[in-house]
Amino acid sequence: MWLDRLSGQSTPSISPVPWNRSASPAPGRSSLHLNRNAANLRRPELPQRVSSWSGLVNGSSDSLPSNGREQTRSSLRNQLNANSAPTANPLDVLSRILNSSEVSLQDAEGLSSDSVLDDVSTDFDFGGLSLQEFAYGTKDDDKDIQSAKFEDNQKGLEDLHKSIQACDEILVSVEKNLTTFQADLAAVSAEIETLQDKSTTLTERLQRRKDVEKKLGPEVDKLILSPTVVRKITEGPLDDGWAQALQDLEKATKAYESSARADGKVKAEDDVRPLLNNLKDRAVERIRDHVVAQIKALRSPSINAQVLQRTALSRFKDAYSFLAKHQPKLEEEIAQAYINTIRWYYLSHFTRYKAALEKLQLHTIDKNDTLAQEDPIKRTAAPGGSRQSAGPFDAYSLGRRIDTLRPSNPQALSSFVAEEDKSVHFLETPFRAFNLALIDNASAEFSFMTEFFSKASFHAVSRRFLAALEPTLNLGRAFTKQLVDPSSDALGILICVRLNQHFAFELQRRKVSSMEGYINGTSMLLWPRFQIVMDIQCEALKKAAGILSGRPSGSALSLTGSSTSASSIAPHAITQRFANFLQGILTLSRDAGDDEPVQRSLGRLKDEFLTLLVKLSKGIADAKKRERFLINNYSLVGTIIAETEGKMADEFKEIFQSLKEASGG
Repeated sequence: MWLDRLSGQSTPSISPVPWNRSASPAPGRSSLHLNRNAANLRRPELPQRVSSWSGLVNGSSDSLPSNGREQTRSSLRNQLNANSAPTANPLDVLSRILNSSEVSLQDAEGLSSDSVLDDVSTDFDFGGLSLQEFAYGTKDDDKDIQSAKFEDNQKGLEDLHKSIQACDEILVSVEKNLTTFQADLAAVSAEIETLQDKSTTLTERLQRRKDVEKKLGPEVDKLILSPTVVRKITEGPLDDGWAQALQDLEKATKAYESSARADGKVKAEDDVRPLLNNLKDRAVERIRDHVVAQIKALRSPSINAQVLQRTALSRFKDAYSFLAKHQPKLEEEIAQAYINTIRWYYLSHFTRYKAALEKLQLHTIDKNDTLAQEDPIKRTAAPGGSRQSAGPFDAYSLGRRIDTLRPSNPQALSSFVAEEDKSVHFLETPFRAFNLALIDNASAEFSFMTEFFSKASFHAVSRRFLAALEPTLNLGRAFTKQLVDPSSDALGILICVRLNQHFAFELQRRKVSSMEGYINGTSMLLWPRFQIVMDIQCEALKKAAGILSGRPSGSALSLTGSSTSASSIAPHAITQRFANFLQGILTLSRDAGDDEPVQRSLGRLKDEFLTLLVKLSKGIADAKKRERFLINNYSLVGTIIAETEGKMADEFKEIFQSLKEASGG
């Protein structure tokens, strides 16, 4: 690059300028040859100097293309030819120029017309000098100017030479730097190749590590317990976060045991097992303390067991399962402590509830209150075992007592209400209240035990449930026996039977099979007593019929104290009570099965009633009135049971309709 700049700068400075052009004030022209000795007027040649610049100059001039020089000469020739035109005689012009000099014709002829340009101007300003003076003066000036230029050019060339030498030195330094850079670049290239090899190796190792981590990572994660989990288990509050930390501990324990069984002894077993055991022992200790504290809270007189079970125990069922798994003996002890406490809880509460229900005033219907008794209005009530007058009531009409079986009354009677209630009730009211509360509490307790003692078998849970509830269940059976044994209220006892069946269906729906024994035991108390009461009614009718058999004709209707005459054909009062009683039994047995003793007992009662009715009709002397009396009694029974539904009711409707038709009705 610096060679090109040097040639571009030096070319104008060394190009020779013709002296006749630079010194002449005339307008520019291509050339002017005054004589053949014009060559003698050329400028002297510069002395040849040996330097590095001479080679550069020669090289730069030689590098010009030849066609460029040819184009320059041809253009100059064309310009001279184009400017040629007829002009004045050169001798005259020269004569005017020389003033005092004369040119002869011979000298003029010696001049070649070809050497004179046709476009020479004839008007020159020489500053008042002659041509000779002007020529000599200009020559000296040109020499001085050229000498000055040569000196300037020499200084410039020397400076240029120094610059070139400096550039040479710089280029040598640059060359060294380039050589060093090339060596460094080669070293860097080698290092890059080495790094590429290492990068490839690291990439392969990383991929292999990722593959191993993909397979090994989940297994390692199962065995890892973070410090947060450990701190939470050992020191944190027993909340949902603590339960989650315990699950993480259980997962890590299972994963560790599974890995140990599959691969034999794990290398880290000696280090990990003591830590896991210590952490498990700490978790078991905290679970034990929590459960024992809640069991102690059950002994508080104002505590609600269901609320405590739901909020403080059921939430930690997984924690208790953890304890049962790792400390089964301790779990048995805690379970036994819970059973003892909950047994006391239910027994004490239901004992107080039973005492409150015993304060209810109940209608007393004993064995003397039968369908054939003399005074159907006389009734008494027994609050708390005493007997007080409760006003008249119909013991053989179902009425609104059926509402006890309807689902619109799902709530049990509270202890406070039972103690403050002053109304009189039938025996099914306290029976329902006590057993409904017992069924609800037993269902809740069984559900809790099944959930809380989930690690135990179903048989073990049932055994624990019965151990906790058995005293309370015995209390319920005793209360049922206390209610039904002294009573001859067949309708009330049958209502209790239907309530007990409803409780059995509800327990089946709730899947509390452990209460089946209590339900069956209650049924064994109710059904025999119902049959006994029905037998009492049958015996009362049979006894009344026997009494009528020993009386003379016309006095039979006086059995019930009726004031009607012997010729009355109105339905008998016994028929009214029997029809109401029959309608109540049939209503309560609408969905009864064939295996129940109700139908057999009603069949006996119906037979005794018909026998008594026939004997009552014999007190009427007129045969037509006698038939009419029977028809009216049969019609009354049929009318009262006409709207009763059920298979058994349809059978009794047909029986009394047939009797009515057989009597001529």
